[in-house]
Amino acid sequence: MRRIITMADARYSSMDAAEYKHVVLGLPFLKYISGAFEEIHARLEAERAQGADPKDPDEYRAKCLLGAPEEH
Repeated sequence: MRRIITMADARYSSMDAAEYKHVVLGLPFLKYISGAFEEIHARLEAERAQGADPKDPDEYRAKCLLGAPEEH
């Protein structure tokens, strides 16, 4: 995460702070979605013997990766 912020700082250092916040505020979402993807991908790999396909986008949609998760 620190590397991403450093890269963003180098690229947008001449930008006004009011504009820069729009760039930086997206980083936590990207970190969250990346972690969620990795977790679901690992589960699908473990379930491959039962027919799960980690390369199928529908598998991720079925696990609510890009939507609100079901309440338990």
